[in-house]
Amino acid sequence: MPPSTPSSHRTSWERTGGGDAPGTLRLSNVIDPALLRDQPELVTRSQEARGHSSDTVSDAVAAEQARRTALTAFEELRAEQNAFGKTVAKAPKDEKAALVAQAKELAAKVKDAQQAANDADAAFAAAMTKIENIVVDGVPAGGEENFITLREVGTPREFDETDFPNGPRDHLELGELLGAIDMERGAKVSGARFYFLKGIGARLEIALMNYALNTALENGFTPMITPTLVRPEIMAGTGFLGEHSDEIYHLEEDDMYLVGTSEVALAGYHKDEIVDLSNGPLKYAGWSTCYRREAGSHGKDTRGIIRVHQFNKLEMFVYADPETAQAEHERLLALEEQMLTSLGLAYRVIDVAAGDLGSSAARKYDTEAWVPTQGAFRELTSTSNCTTFQARRLDVRHRPEEGGRTQHVATLNGTLATTRWIVAILENGQRPDGSVVVPEPLRPYLGGLEVMEPIA
Repeated sequence: MPPSTPSSHRTSWERTGGGDAPGTLRLSNVIDPALLRDQPELVTRSQEARGHSSDTVSDAVAAEQARRTALTAFEELRAEQNAFGKTVAKAPKDEKAALVAQAKELAAKVKDAQQAANDADAAFAAAMTKIENIVVDGVPAGGEENFITLREVGTPREFDETDFPNGPRDHLELGELLGAIDMERGAKVSGARFYFLKGIGARLEIALMNYALNTALENGFTPMITPTLVRPEIMAGTGFLGEHSDEIYHLEEDDMYLVGTSEVALAGYHKDEIVDLSNGPLKYAGWSTCYRREAGSHGKDTRGIIRVHQFNKLEMFVYADPETAQAEHERLLALEEQMLTSLGLAYRVIDVAAGDLGSSAARKYDTEAWVPTQGAFRELTSTSNCTTFQARRLDVRHRPEEGGRTQHVATLNGTLATTRWIVAILENGQRPDGSVVVPEPLRPYLGGLEVMEPIA
C-alpha cells in the first residue's frame, strides 16, 4: 500500500471528522483548541516555562470564546435564512413582494454576521500564533543556560605538553595544513562565514555523509534529496517564521525561502495528506545543503566552520502515531549517540530548556561533542519531538482505526551528520605533526585512508 493518499484541500474554515465533534468548524494551523478550552492551566504552564507571559493564554481563550460566539450567531442567522427561504417559496403571489424585502434584510444580517465570524476567526488565529507547542512534562524551564545534562559519554582528550608544547591546533589551522579548508577564498567569493572544503576536506565531508546515510538505511529510513527552496506556507507550517525568522534567507522576488534544514521540506512532503502508519512510522533521511543567516550571532564563532551561512546535513524525519512519539524520540537520540560513539568522540547529552526549544519542539535533546581548543562541549546534533504541532499546521493526518476518524500525526526530527562534525573530528584526531587520524568507520569511504597528512 502506498504511504499516503491525498486529502481534499482545506481552507482556514474547515469541517472535520477528527478530534472535534463531527461537522464542527476549526482551524488546523494551531495547537489543539480543546487544550485551550479544557486545560488552559496546562497551556499557561508551558508558556511560562518558555518565558512567555500568561496573558498570551488568556488572550487566546478570550479570542476563542469570541470566535465561537460569532460563529454561533452566524450559523443561527443562516439557519433562519434557510427556513425563511422555504417560507418565501411557498407564499402566495400577493405576499411574496413583502417577504422578499424581509429576505433581503435577513441576507444583509447574515452577510454582516459572516464577516464578524471571519474577523473573530482571524483574531483567534492571530492570538494562537503566540501559543507555542506544549512542552513535554519534565522539560526544564528557563532559557539557553538552564539546560540539564543527562549524561557524559567518553573521556575528553588531553594533550601532553611534551608533544603539544603550544597546545592542540584548532580545526581551522589543521584544515589549512591539510589543504582541507579555505576560508580566505570563501570570503573572497561569497563573503564572511563562507568557505571552500577542498581535497581531503571535501572527501571527508562526503565520507561522513555517506556513513550517516548508511546508518539511516540500516535503520529503515528512506533516503531523500530534498528541495532547498520552499514556499512560505511550508516554512510557516514548520514553525520557522516566528521570532527567529530573521535567520532565514528570503527571496523576495520569488517569495521563496532557503531552508536551514531538510526538516522543512520533509515536513511539507505529506502536507494535506492522510498517511498510512499501519506498518509503523514513516521515516525519511534528507540530505541537503542548508542556509542560515546567523542573525544576532555577531562575534560568535567567527573563526572556521563552526557557525557558517552554508553547510550540508543529513536529517532524520519521522511521521509517527502521537502515542509512540516519545519512544521514537529516544530512538533518534540513540542513533545520534551511536554515530558519535563510533567516531570516537567524547560528548554529552543535554535536555534543552523550554525557552530554547523554538516554537515547534515539545522536547529537544542536544548532543554536544568535546572541542579541545575551546575546552567545551559544542552542539553537533539535536533531535526534537514536535508532537502534533507541525502536523496540525500542515494538516498531515492518519487513521488509527480503519473506518475511524482521522487524527494528526506527530513529527520528529534529528541530525545524523553535518559539516560541523569536521571540527570535532580534526581537533580530536590530531597528531603533533599536524596530521589527523581518520576515525575507523570513515576509512572505507576514503579508500582505506587511515591518516590525513599535511600537504607540502
